Amino acid sequence: MRFDNGRPFTTAQWLAAGRRRTQLRGPAYQRLFHGCYVATGTVITPKLLARAALLVRPSAEFVTHHTAARLLGAIVPDTCETHVGAVAGARSRREAVVQHRYATRPATVRHDGVRMTSPTQTFLDLAARLDLVDLVVLGDSLVRRRGIDPPRLVEAARDLGRGRGGINARRAAALVRRGVDSPGETRLRMLLVLAGLPEPEINIELRDAHGAVRRRLDLGHRAERLALEYDGRHHIERERQWEDDITRREEIGADGWEFLIFVARDLSVTPAHTLQRVCAGMRRHGMRVPRLRTEWQRHFPGRG
Repeated sequence: MRFDNGRPFTTAQWLAAGRRRTQLRGPAYQRLFHGCYVATGTVITPKLLARAALLVRPSAEFVTHHTAARLLGAIVPDTCETHVGAVAGARSRREAVVQHRYATRPATVRHDGVRMTSPTQTFLDLAARLDLVDLVVLGDSLVRRRGIDPPRLVEAARDLGRGRGGINARRAAALVRRGVDSPGETRLRMLLVLAGLPEPEINIELRDAHGAVRRRLDLGHRAERLALEYDGRHHIERERQWEDDITRREEIGADGWEFLIFVARDLSVTPAHTLQRVCAGMRRHGMRVPRLRTEWQRHFPGRG
């Protein structure tokens, strides 16, 4: 039997091909999970780990949770575990592979050669494992990458029970929006919403006299001409994008818009100061600033 160096294989498959177990201990192969190997030098991707996990869990039928989210192109917190699922058998955890048991067969899709839970099912599965903000980030990214409709998530979440997962799913689904370009934008929006500030409009389109889209803004309050923009690292690393953003902001600023620009530190380190900046901007533009709620502090604790 000839082995594809780019695909994982089990010890049983190796021995069935007439190879010696001792060869697996040499430098030519690297271990992925117990009893599963791949050629040394192979790039370890979520897809490769998913294939390997399905090999070492023969009863598993599809990948789930964080693993499914990554393969669907969505944004989810990092984990060292690979998640798979099955209708039969018990839930188990062995080494870095977690097998989940479903009472009934969930909706699945086949993507890039791997069977996985559908985007909606993946969102529901992770509702009991992610906090509210991370779940909204996941939902926004699924809408952008997989084209699902936010109301569909709301409808699906209604069927969950009253446990933590159900409550979290229903609240997060109601906060998922279409047109969000990055997780940083979602987190900025959630900081404002959890503080009780009015939710900004997403992906504002500014049109010329002929109705053609002239510029787009991440977030903002159109009537008051207050724009809220999140600058991720890609804006710095891509010089052309950065230059275009400067030109765009100068042009729109000439039309009376004020820009408040935020970076990762503003959300992870100094969220209280970020809220102060937004409130000050709202006042400058004649907006009513409500008394801030404290819920944001649980999700954006900051360090100063």
